[in-house]
Amino acid sequence: MADKPRQKKPIMGGGKPNKPNYQLMVIVALITVVFGFTYFSRTNSAITISKKRFEQMILANDVKRVVLIKNQDQVEVTLKPEALQNTKYKIELEEQSPFSTNTGPHYKFNIVDITIFNEEFNQLMSELPEDQRVGYEVDERQDFTSIIFNWGFLFLIIFGFWFLMRRMTGGGGPGGQIFNIGKSRAALFDAENKVKITFNDAAGLEEAKEEIKEIVEFLKNPGKFTNLGGKIPKGALLVGPPGTGKTLLAKAVAGEAGVPFFTLSGSDFVEMFVGVGAARVRDLFKQAKEKAPCIVFIDEIDAIGRSRGKGQMPGSNDERENTLNSLLVEMDGFSTDSGVIILAATNRPDVLDSALLRPGRFDRQISIDKPDIVGREAIFKVHLKPIKLHEDVDPKKLAAQTPGFAGAEIANVCNEAALIAARRNKKSVDMQDFQDAIDRVIGGLEKKNKIISPEEKKIVAYHEAGHAVAGWFLEHADPLVKVSIVPRGVAALGYAQYLPKEQFLYQTEQLMDEMCMALGGRAAEDLIFGKISTGALSDLERITKLAYSIVTVYGMNDKIGNVSFYDSKQSEYNFTKPYSDATAELIDKEVKALVELAYERTKELLIARRDELETVAKELLEKEIIFQNDLERLIGKRPFENETTYQRFTNNTNANDEKDEQEAKDKEAAADGELDKLKSSVKSEVEQEDKTEDSPKEEEVEDKK
Repeated sequence: MADKPRQKKPIMGGGKPNKPNYQLMVIVALITVVFGFTYFSRTNSAITISKKRFEQMILANDVKRVVLIKNQDQVEVTLKPEALQNTKYKIELEEQSPFSTNTGPHYKFNIVDITIFNEEFNQLMSELPEDQRVGYEVDERQDFTSIIFNWGFLFLIIFGFWFLMRRMTGGGGPGGQIFNIGKSRAALFDAENKVKITFNDAAGLEEAKEEIKEIVEFLKNPGKFTNLGGKIPKGALLVGPPGTGKTLLAKAVAGEAGVPFFTLSGSDFVEMFVGVGAARVRDLFKQAKEKAPCIVFIDEIDAIGRSRGKGQMPGSNDERENTLNSLLVEMDGFSTDSGVIILAATNRPDVLDSALLRPGRFDRQISIDKPDIVGREAIFKVHLKPIKLHEDVDPKKLAAQTPGFAGAEIANVCNEAALIAARRNKKSVDMQDFQDAIDRVIGGLEKKNKIISPEEKKIVAYHEAGHAVAGWFLEHADPLVKVSIVPRGVAALGYAQYLPKEQFLYQTEQLMDEMCMALGGRAAEDLIFGKISTGALSDLERITKLAYSIVTVYGMNDKIGNVSFYDSKQSEYNFTKPYSDATAELIDKEVKALVELAYERTKELLIARRDELETVAKELLEKEIIFQNDLERLIGKRPFENETTYQRFTNNTNANDEKDEQEAKDKEAAADGELDKLKSSVKSEVEQEDKTEDSPKEEEVEDKK
């Protein structure tokens, strides 16, 4: 008969059983032993006396036994029972051992030389009568104190080394002991501890999910592809900015695949010992091959996958390079077996080694960019499910007001909105809470207790009004959403929020309008006060980078020409310039001229629109926050009919909804027409049958005749 499978005993409380702390137990036992021996040695320790007093005890006939400890040059003296009743001895011995009976030895004294002691002792005995003479015994011994002094330091070193090695290698378990330091630290997810995240939770990543779904489908149904001669991809590299959902997509693969899933970080291979990283790579793939088919996910692979040979000292041994070499061999070498798929994620693909990126190791590079407005709406719908929402919350509007937000930032906005609503004791989260959450994520925490002088507040108001008015009357500027002079963050005294378009190509006119809009604050200060302040720091930084990009990167300058000095594969420590000093001087002149042109254009615009600037600034000083509809009420509608991304998205959605409704109506009408035809045909057939039954048969007619 086959043995019955062992059933695991249930653990009370649903957690893992507490492991005994053996280190603490060993320490307590050692302390107990030391104190115990110390106590008993003190209890049985003899009183040290002089040699002259020993002679007095001998002459008084109080000594019962004398023991010479040869290896310690010491003599122990034991008194007779009747001598112990003597007051002078009784008081001394009770003070030495008050809680126990001291049976001896009672006294001790040191000697210089055994030969001299032997001569003096014999001479002393010769002076006594024969009935009072005693001999002495010779002994060799080691007490606990000498053992501690001789061997305790060695034991302490061994114990300390053992304790430190356990601490450095992460305690007990696989990879915890010093002999298991080369074991892989990958976490395994299989049928017993399955990940519950699915592709439905990874919203806004439709294109990436399509490619990753093929890998999952191959693992589930490989015959569909192998019948046509296809091979399973060996690896897929997820590339994208931080917070876009690379790790979330890997979790979704783990939840959907239904095969063993190993996950670990690139830093888990790095250790202080030489050769550990390569050993862990080999152990990881050994475990994966035993569980094949399976998936291995390495997060932040740039920790070990950086280009080899950069920044290395001549003759040095780079542990990271050895780890990478071992990974390259395991992914595509002579001993590589099929059935193990490698997933990896990084936000630094430019630093990865070219041998790691080639087909055969990572056959696919899946780009995960920041979501567009459709993707942001889908992500908002996922994160809004557990939140109690008010009726006025619209995911489309939230998606339109968060351009450039990644999935992690959208999740943060939803969480912040719920916290703000709870702080205000609301029963549901409304649109105002989401607006405040977006402001907090963009500009930082509102500084309600920050004291600002009236002069500074006026400067901030005109500064932000300059941005608003300049952007309002520039054709290619982004439409304004909100202007605020409420202090936020570390140094932000105010900000203007715009709704940028979802576009990837920019023309020279669009970039110039963006520069003019950014210079609106500095130009307004110069125009109104005749002075400038330090409040335009972030604007000037943005303008300078944009101007240099126009001249040196995008090739939009006439004098520099169609030349780009941008190198996408340049290293971090590139100290050489790809142009001469004369070209550098020309670049600086053209950038300065470009910024001056934009500034003069902005200043002329604000001079022509000074009344509107004063109106907006006064409204800001009164309300502190104004919106787009307030600007329309104050200075009229924007003179340019440019449809925003949100409007296009809404219009397309409405048009698609109307189209779907019309198609549904047409289908319903067609179905009604078919039903009417069917009814009419059935009715005609029934009438025909009735006529046939009512008509007389030929036989009956003949009979009548």
